[in-house]
Amino acid sequence: MDYNIMYWTIGVSFVLALITGPLFIPILRRLKFGQQIRTEGPQGHLKKKGTPTMGGIIILLALSISFYRFSDHFGMEFYILIISTFGFGLIGFLDDYIKIVFKRSMGLSAKQKLLGQLFVSILICVLLSSMDFSTALHIPIADISINLSWFYYLFIIIVLLGTTNAVNLTDGLDGLVSGTSAIAFGAFAIISMMNTQFETAVFCAAMIGAVLGFLVFNAHPAKVFMGDTGSLSIGGGLAAVAILTKTELLLVVIGGVFVIENLSVIIQVISFKTTGKRVFKMSPIHHHFELSGWSEWRVVISFWLAGLMLAGIGLYIY
Repeated sequence: MDYNIMYWTIGVSFVLALITGPLFIPILRRLKFGQQIRTEGPQGHLKKKGTPTMGGIIILLALSISFYRFSDHFGMEFYILIISTFGFGLIGFLDDYIKIVFKRSMGLSAKQKLLGQLFVSILICVLLSSMDFSTALHIPIADISINLSWFYYLFIIIVLLGTTNAVNLTDGLDGLVSGTSAIAFGAFAIISMMNTQFETAVFCAAMIGAVLGFLVFNAHPAKVFMGDTGSLSIGGGLAAVAILTKTELLLVVIGGVFVIENLSVIIQVISFKTTGKRVFKMSPIHHHFELSGWSEWRVVISFWLAGLMLAGIGLYIY
């Protein structure tokens, strides 16, 4: 595999995001596409109200151009990666649009969002079945594979829904998802290259460049937020890469930060409904650390380091 293509893909995607940002952010500001902030959240976040959102479009533009330019196979893997990323991204775009137009912190209802995510997930399952994709689930540490037959597709739907929602929940601090996702895609880029999966490796490289370019504008204090447009598309891309590389279970380790964020919400809800008490000061868990006195930047850096460590562990297991 030509590693120069990987470097070029990352570089071009990064530069495209850098160029698109200054052009797109003023447009969002003029359209008054500003973020609505939940009043029950950390009080320090109230000053972020009005910061342009839907910046995920910057990521998607840079990703799509770079991926199209350097991917030369255009096989089924290409379409699965694109449909997963842009399909979930479209749901996020609609969610963001409703929030902005109607000036409320909630966009699509939970039911509407779930139905949209199920539709995209089922479509991906159909595409996988059409390419005679293996229904075996690989157990990393034991190094064995179990054929789940049609249950595999149910498992895939859970992976897609779980990953997209976990990444979405993580997107609550400036630069948090941008940095952690770049690290996760970096790990999967290495796995894809080891598997000689050119299409998937190039996609990971394009995503790395796009999110790092976006991070220039999204780092604290953020000039733009990615919104659900960005977080759901990143989650969709991440899940698709894990599925195509047959590392679905390893995603729990490499994307461990997203898993922890998701678990913190689940634990908080269960605890409050059953005992009336909260385990965390606020969930997702990054807000718990904020309310414990950590600065936003300290939380973000700590989570980046945790993501880097978990990605390293994941690669070691692989």
